Amino acid sequence: MILLSSLILIGCGEESETGLSFTEKGRTVPAFNVDSAYQFVSDQVELGPRVPNSTAHQKAIDYFEQKLRSYAGNNAVFVQRFETEGYEETLQLGNVIAAFNLNASDRIMLSAHWDSRPRADMDSTDTDNPILGADDGASGVGVLLELARMFRDNPPPVGVDIVLFDGEDYGESGDLSRYFLGSRYWSQNPPVPGYSPRFGILLDMVGGTGAQFPKEQYSVNYAPNLVNEVWNIAGEKGYGDLFLDEQGAAVSDDHVIVNEQAGIPIINIIHHYRKPNGVAEFPPYWHTQNDDMDIISKQTMQAVGNVLAELIYNRL
Repeated sequence: MILLSSLILIGCGEESETGLSFTEKGRTVPAFNVDSAYQFVSDQVELGPRVPNSTAHQKAIDYFEQKLRSYAGNNAVFVQRFETEGYEETLQLGNVIAAFNLNASDRIMLSAHWDSRPRADMDSTDTDNPILGADDGASGVGVLLELARMFRDNPPPVGVDIVLFDGEDYGESGDLSRYFLGSRYWSQNPPVPGYSPRFGILLDMVGGTGAQFPKEQYSVNYAPNLVNEVWNIAGEKGYGDLFLDEQGAAVSDDHVIVNEQAGIPIINIIHHYRKPNGVAEFPPYWHTQNDDMDIISKQTMQAVGNVLAELIYNRL
Protein backbone atom coordinates (compact mmCIF):
# COMPACT_ATOMS: atom_id res chain seq x y z
CA MET A 1 0.00 0.00 0.00
CA ILE A 2 2.92 2.33 0.68
CA LEU A 3 4.17 1.61 -2.82
CA LEU A 4 0.85 2.40 -4.47
CA SER A 5 0.43 5.57 -2.47
CA SER A 6 3.50 6.85 -4.27
CA LEU A 7 1.85 6.31 -7.61
CA ILE A 8 -0.27 9.04 -9.16
CA LEU A 9 -3.34 6.87 -9.50
CA ILE A 10 -5.89 9.48 -8.47
CA GLY A 11 -7.23 10.82 -11.75
CA CYS A 12 -8.91 14.19 -11.58
CA GLY A 13 -12.46 13.01 -12.24
CA GLU A 14 -13.57 16.63 -12.56
CA GLU A 15 -15.39 16.30 -15.86
CA SER A 16 -18.40 14.03 -16.23
CA GLU A 17 -18.57 11.65 -19.17
CA THR A 18 -21.42 13.60 -20.72
CA GLY A 19 -19.15 16.64 -20.89
CA LEU A 20 -16.24 14.88 -22.52
CA SER A 21 -15.20 16.02 -25.95
CA PHE A 22 -12.67 14.45 -28.27
CA THR A 23 -10.76 16.33 -30.94
CA GLU A 24 -7.82 15.48 -33.14
CA LYS A 25 -4.70 17.05 -31.64
CA GLY A 26 -2.33 16.64 -34.58
CA ARG A 27 0.04 14.48 -32.57
CA THR A 28 2.12 11.63 -33.96
CA VAL A 29 0.63 8.24 -33.09
CA PRO A 30 3.18 5.45 -32.53
CA ALA A 31 2.76 2.25 -34.52
CA PHE A 32 1.04 -0.63 -32.73
CA ASN A 33 3.20 -3.73 -33.25
CA VAL A 34 0.76 -6.59 -33.71
CA ASP A 35 3.52 -9.20 -33.96
CA SER A 36 4.56 -8.26 -30.44
CA ALA A 37 0.95 -8.34 -29.20
CA TYR A 38 0.45 -11.76 -30.81
CA GLN A 39 3.56 -13.06 -29.06
CA PHE A 40 2.21 -11.85 -25.73
CA VAL A 41 -0.93 -13.92 -26.35
CA SER A 42 1.14 -16.95 -27.33
CA ASP A 43 3.29 -16.60 -24.22
CA GLN A 44 0.21 -16.77 -22.01
CA VAL A 45 -1.26 -19.76 -23.82
CA GLU A 46 2.04 -21.64 -23.58
CA LEU A 47 1.74 -21.47 -19.80
CA GLY A 48 -1.45 -23.53 -20.02
CA PRO A 49 -4.87 -22.74 -18.55
CA ARG A 50 -4.46 -19.83 -16.11
CA VAL A 51 -7.04 -21.02 -13.60
CA PRO A 52 -6.89 -20.08 -9.90
CA ASN A 53 -4.61 -22.11 -7.63
CA SER A 54 -2.78 -23.71 -10.56
CA THR A 55 0.93 -23.57 -11.36
CA ALA A 56 0.15 -21.82 -14.67
CA HIS A 57 -1.84 -19.21 -12.77
CA GLN A 58 1.12 -18.29 -10.56
CA LYS A 59 3.50 -18.33 -13.53
CA ALA A 60 1.18 -15.93 -15.34
CA ILE A 61 1.21 -13.44 -12.46
CA ASP A 62 5.00 -13.57 -12.44
CA TYR A 63 5.07 -13.07 -16.21
CA PHE A 64 2.77 -10.03 -16.12
CA GLU A 65 4.66 -8.48 -13.22
CA GLN A 66 8.00 -8.93 -14.96
CA LYS A 67 6.79 -7.56 -18.28
CA LEU A 68 5.05 -4.54 -16.78
CA ARG A 69 7.99 -3.71 -14.51
CA SER A 70 10.23 -3.68 -17.58
CA TYR A 71 7.87 -1.16 -19.22
CA ALA A 72 6.55 0.96 -16.35
CA GLY A 73 9.40 0.64 -13.82
CA ASN A 74 9.64 -1.24 -10.54
CA ASN A 75 7.88 1.47 -8.52
CA ALA A 76 4.91 1.71 -10.88
CA VAL A 77 3.68 -1.90 -10.74
CA PHE A 78 1.67 -3.52 -7.98
CA VAL A 79 0.16 -6.99 -7.58
CA GLN A 80 -3.02 -6.77 -5.52
CA ARG A 81 -3.12 -10.24 -4.00
CA PHE A 82 -6.21 -11.47 -2.20
CA GLU A 83 -8.08 -14.63 -1.37
CA THR A 84 -11.76 -15.42 -1.67
CA GLU A 85 -13.98 -18.44 -1.38
CA GLY A 86 -14.68 -20.47 -4.51
CA TYR A 87 -16.48 -23.76 -4.93
CA GLU A 88 -15.22 -25.84 -2.00
CA GLU A 89 -11.82 -24.15 -2.22
CA THR A 90 -10.11 -20.96 -1.16
CA LEU A 91 -8.82 -19.08 -4.18
CA GLN A 92 -5.49 -17.26 -4.22
CA LEU A 93 -5.93 -14.44 -6.74
CA GLY A 94 -4.10 -11.34 -7.91
CA ASN A 95 -4.91 -8.21 -9.90
CA VAL A 96 -1.86 -6.76 -11.66
CA ILE A 97 -1.70 -2.95 -11.88
CA ALA A 98 0.74 -0.70 -13.75
CA ALA A 99 0.81 3.10 -14.02
CA PHE A 100 2.30 5.22 -16.80
CA ASN A 101 2.99 8.97 -16.87
CA LEU A 102 2.87 9.12 -13.08
CA ASN A 103 2.89 12.91 -12.82
CA ALA A 104 -0.30 13.37 -14.82
CA SER A 105 -3.43 14.04 -12.77
CA ASP A 106 -5.64 13.50 -15.84
CA ARG A 107 -5.78 9.72 -16.15
CA ILE A 108 -7.55 6.91 -17.97
CA MET A 109 -7.86 3.21 -17.17
CA LEU A 110 -7.36 0.24 -19.51
CA SER A 111 -8.29 -3.24 -18.34
CA ALA A 112 -8.78 -6.88 -19.27
CA HIS A 113 -9.14 -10.13 -17.37
CA TRP A 114 -6.17 -12.47 -17.44
CA ASP A 115 -7.51 -15.73 -16.01
CA SER A 116 -8.93 -18.50 -18.17
CA ARG A 117 -12.02 -20.60 -17.60
CA PRO A 118 -11.66 -23.69 -15.37
CA ARG A 119 -14.27 -25.65 -17.31
CA ALA A 120 -15.26 -25.93 -20.99
CA ASP A 121 -18.98 -25.95 -20.25
CA MET A 122 -19.92 -25.00 -23.82
CA ASP A 123 -17.86 -27.77 -25.39
CA SER A 124 -19.59 -30.77 -26.94
CA THR A 125 -17.41 -33.36 -25.19
CA ASP A 126 -14.49 -32.20 -23.04
CA THR A 127 -16.51 -30.12 -20.60
CA ASP A 128 -14.75 -30.70 -17.29
CA ASN A 129 -11.23 -29.60 -18.19
CA PRO A 130 -10.01 -25.97 -18.22
CA ILE A 131 -9.52 -24.04 -21.45
CA LEU A 132 -6.49 -22.19 -22.79
CA GLY A 133 -8.47 -18.97 -23.27
CA ALA A 134 -6.43 -17.55 -26.13
CA ASP A 135 -9.17 -15.08 -27.01
CA ASP A 136 -11.21 -15.09 -23.81
CA GLY A 137 -8.60 -13.56 -21.57
CA ALA A 138 -5.22 -13.65 -23.29
CA SER A 139 -6.05 -11.47 -26.32
CA GLY A 140 -7.09 -8.42 -24.29
CA VAL A 141 -4.02 -8.76 -22.10
CA GLY A 142 -1.83 -9.12 -25.20
CA VAL A 143 -3.11 -5.83 -26.59
CA LEU A 144 -2.56 -4.08 -23.26
CA LEU A 145 0.98 -5.43 -22.86
CA GLU A 146 1.87 -4.10 -26.30
CA LEU A 147 0.37 -0.73 -25.39
CA ALA A 148 2.45 -0.82 -22.21
CA ARG A 149 5.58 -1.37 -24.29
CA MET A 150 4.48 1.53 -26.48
CA PHE A 151 3.99 3.76 -23.42
CA ARG A 152 7.55 3.06 -22.29
CA ASP A 153 9.00 4.14 -25.61
CA ASN A 154 6.45 6.90 -26.29
CA PRO A 155 5.06 8.40 -23.06
CA PRO A 156 1.32 9.02 -23.44
CA PRO A 157 -0.09 12.57 -23.17
CA VAL A 158 -2.28 11.54 -20.21
CA GLY A 159 -1.77 9.20 -17.30
CA VAL A 160 -2.67 5.61 -18.16
CA ASP A 161 -3.34 2.88 -15.61
CA ILE A 162 -3.47 -0.74 -16.77
CA VAL A 163 -5.42 -3.12 -14.55
CA LEU A 164 -5.39 -6.85 -15.28
CA PHE A 165 -8.25 -8.47 -13.38
CA ASP A 166 -8.10 -12.00 -12.05
CA GLY A 167 -10.99 -14.40 -11.46
CA GLU A 168 -13.36 -13.02 -14.09
CA ASP A 169 -14.23 -16.42 -15.57
CA TYR A 170 -14.25 -18.65 -12.48
CA GLY A 171 -18.00 -18.98 -11.95
CA GLU A 172 -20.27 -21.77 -13.08
CA SER A 173 -22.86 -20.94 -15.72
CA GLY A 174 -25.78 -19.10 -14.16
CA ASP A 175 -23.92 -18.18 -10.97
CA LEU A 176 -22.81 -14.57 -11.48
CA SER A 177 -21.74 -14.31 -7.83
CA ARG A 178 -18.58 -16.28 -8.64
CA TYR A 179 -17.68 -14.28 -11.76
CA PHE A 180 -15.72 -10.99 -11.83
CA LEU A 181 -13.88 -11.79 -8.61
CA GLY A 182 -10.92 -9.55 -9.35
CA SER A 183 -12.91 -6.50 -10.37
CA ARG A 184 -15.18 -6.96 -7.34
CA TYR A 185 -12.21 -6.96 -5.01
CA TRP A 186 -10.48 -4.07 -6.79
CA SER A 187 -13.66 -1.95 -6.74
CA GLN A 188 -14.34 -2.63 -3.06
CA ASN A 189 -10.69 -2.30 -2.03
CA PRO A 190 -9.20 0.40 -4.25
CA PRO A 191 -5.39 0.45 -3.99
CA VAL A 192 -5.68 4.24 -3.72
CA PRO A 193 -8.94 5.56 -2.23
CA GLY A 194 -10.73 8.04 -4.44
CA TYR A 195 -9.25 6.78 -7.69
CA SER A 196 -11.28 8.54 -10.40
CA PRO A 197 -9.93 8.33 -13.94
CA ARG A 198 -11.59 10.23 -16.76
CA PHE A 199 -12.85 6.91 -18.15
CA GLY A 200 -12.06 3.23 -18.50
CA ILE A 201 -11.96 0.77 -21.39
CA LEU A 202 -12.28 -3.00 -20.90
CA LEU A 203 -11.04 -5.42 -23.57
CA ASP A 204 -12.57 -8.90 -23.67
CA MET A 205 -12.24 -11.32 -26.60
CA VAL A 206 -10.58 -8.84 -28.94
CA GLY A 207 -8.41 -11.23 -30.95
CA GLY A 208 -10.70 -13.70 -32.68
CA THR A 209 -10.88 -14.33 -36.40
CA GLY A 210 -14.01 -12.71 -37.82
CA ALA A 211 -14.63 -10.73 -34.63
CA GLN A 212 -17.44 -8.21 -34.48
CA PHE A 213 -17.78 -5.48 -31.87
CA PRO A 214 -21.27 -3.96 -31.79
CA LYS A 215 -21.87 -1.22 -29.23
CA GLU A 216 -22.37 -3.15 -26.01
CA GLN A 217 -25.43 -1.83 -24.21
CA TYR A 218 -24.08 -1.24 -20.71
CA SER A 219 -21.20 0.67 -22.31
CA VAL A 220 -23.62 2.93 -24.16
CA ASN A 221 -25.44 3.58 -20.90
CA TYR A 222 -22.28 4.29 -18.90
CA ALA A 223 -20.23 6.33 -21.40
CA PRO A 224 -22.04 7.07 -24.68
CA ASN A 225 -19.62 9.78 -25.82
CA LEU A 226 -16.65 7.48 -25.37
CA VAL A 227 -18.39 4.66 -27.25
CA ASN A 228 -19.15 6.97 -30.15
CA GLU A 229 -15.59 8.28 -30.28
CA VAL A 230 -14.01 4.82 -30.29
CA TRP A 231 -16.38 3.55 -32.96
CA ASN A 232 -15.92 6.74 -35.03
CA ILE A 233 -12.15 6.27 -34.96
CA ALA A 234 -12.61 2.68 -36.07
CA GLY A 235 -14.80 3.79 -38.97
CA GLU A 236 -12.28 6.43 -40.03
CA LYS A 237 -9.56 3.79 -40.10
CA GLY A 238 -11.61 1.38 -42.21
CA TYR A 239 -12.54 -1.02 -39.43
CA GLY A 240 -16.29 -0.62 -39.75
CA ASP A 241 -16.63 -4.34 -40.47
CA LEU A 242 -15.29 -5.06 -36.96
CA PHE A 243 -16.61 -2.13 -34.94
CA LEU A 244 -20.23 -2.30 -36.00
CA ASP A 245 -22.23 0.90 -35.74
CA GLU A 246 -25.19 -0.92 -34.27
CA GLN A 247 -26.67 -1.78 -30.91
CA GLY A 248 -25.17 -4.76 -29.16
CA ALA A 249 -26.46 -6.77 -26.24
CA ALA A 250 -26.06 -6.00 -22.56
CA VAL A 251 -23.12 -8.19 -21.52
CA SER A 252 -22.37 -8.79 -17.84
CA ASP A 253 -18.63 -8.31 -17.47
CA ASP A 254 -15.99 -6.60 -15.33
CA HIS A 255 -17.06 -3.16 -16.59
CA VAL A 256 -20.46 -3.51 -14.92
CA ILE A 257 -18.76 -4.13 -11.56
CA VAL A 258 -16.31 -1.25 -12.04
CA ASN A 259 -19.05 1.20 -12.99
CA GLU A 260 -21.59 0.21 -10.38
CA GLN A 261 -19.19 -0.31 -7.46
CA ALA A 262 -16.37 2.14 -8.24
CA GLY A 263 -18.39 4.75 -10.14
CA ILE A 264 -16.06 4.88 -13.14
CA PRO A 265 -17.57 5.44 -16.62
CA ILE A 266 -16.21 2.46 -18.53
CA ILE A 267 -16.94 0.70 -21.81
CA ASN A 268 -16.41 -2.84 -23.02
CA ILE A 269 -15.02 -3.78 -26.43
CA ILE A 270 -16.17 -7.40 -26.68
CA HIS A 271 -16.78 -9.86 -29.49
CA HIS A 272 -20.45 -10.80 -29.37
CA TYR A 273 -23.69 -10.78 -31.34
CA ARG A 274 -27.10 -9.49 -30.39
CA LYS A 275 -29.79 -12.06 -31.06
CA PRO A 276 -33.25 -10.91 -32.21
CA ASN A 277 -34.52 -11.22 -28.64
CA GLY A 278 -31.73 -8.91 -27.44
CA VAL A 279 -29.71 -11.61 -25.69
CA ALA A 280 -25.95 -11.82 -26.23
CA GLU A 281 -24.47 -14.64 -28.26
CA PHE A 282 -20.74 -15.36 -28.35
CA PRO A 283 -18.48 -16.95 -30.97
CA PRO A 284 -18.65 -20.75 -31.37
CA TYR A 285 -15.29 -21.35 -29.64
CA TRP A 286 -16.40 -19.45 -26.50
CA HIS A 287 -15.93 -21.55 -23.35
CA THR A 288 -14.75 -24.53 -25.40
CA GLN A 289 -11.41 -26.25 -25.97
CA ASN A 290 -11.25 -24.52 -29.36
CA ASP A 291 -10.34 -21.20 -27.76
CA ASP A 292 -6.68 -21.65 -28.68
CA MET A 293 -4.10 -19.90 -30.86
CA ASP A 294 -5.74 -21.19 -34.05
CA ILE A 295 -8.56 -18.68 -33.70
CA ILE A 296 -6.36 -15.66 -32.97
CA SER A 297 -6.23 -13.10 -35.78
CA LYS A 298 -3.46 -10.53 -36.08
CA GLN A 299 -5.80 -8.43 -38.23
CA THR A 300 -8.33 -8.19 -35.41
CA MET A 301 -5.71 -7.33 -32.81
CA GLN A 302 -4.14 -4.77 -35.13
CA ALA A 303 -7.47 -2.99 -35.54
CA VAL A 304 -8.10 -2.83 -31.79
CA GLY A 305 -4.55 -1.67 -31.09
CA ASN A 306 -4.64 1.02 -33.78
CA VAL A 307 -7.96 2.40 -32.54
CA LEU A 308 -6.77 2.61 -28.94
CA ALA A 309 -3.45 4.17 -29.92
CA GLU A 310 -5.23 6.87 -31.93
CA LEU A 311 -7.61 7.58 -29.05
CA ILE A 312 -4.88 7.83 -26.43
CA TYR A 313 -2.23 9.72 -28.36
CA ASN A 314 -4.28 11.98 -30.60
CA ARG A 315 -7.78 12.52 -29.21
CA LEU A 316 -7.24 13.23 -25.50
